Amino acid sequence: MFNNILCAVDLDDEHSWKKALPKAVELCGDSGNLHLLTVVPEFGLSMISQYFPSDFEQTTLTAAKDALRAFIDKHVPKNISSRAIIAQGRAYEQILRVADEVGCDAIVMAAGNPDLAQYLLGPNAARVVRHATCSVLVVR
Repeated sequence: MFNNILCAVDLDDEHSWKKALPKAVELCGDSGNLHLLTVVPEFGLSMISQYFPSDFEQTTLTAAKDALRAFIDKHVPKNISSRAIIAQGRAYEQILRVADEVGCDAIVMAAGNPDLAQYLLGPNAARVVRHATCSVLVVR
């Protein structure tokens, strides 16, 4: 089994976790640690950010963390050691960064768009597979 598993999920897209999360839980076994990551897009250029309230970015990150914790409470078995991680930026870059920071042995993620799953990996999954320093399980 693996000790530290990173499972990347998009809370707005059930396809990103419906099959991947059970595989990540399975890989954890009885003693592994499951790190669930969701990535919030970058806030944007300063000329764009001036149209949002000053606390918009922090409010968005806090809401994402609360939503991920609720997701974990609902979908991750209580006997699995789990951690909620929120990152901001490009999904594949943050997945790779967090995997290195946490010292993951494996990354588990969905392949991408289910309509294209027979033909190719999604751009984030493909980039993670190419650049990860640990094992990557891409679930179709």
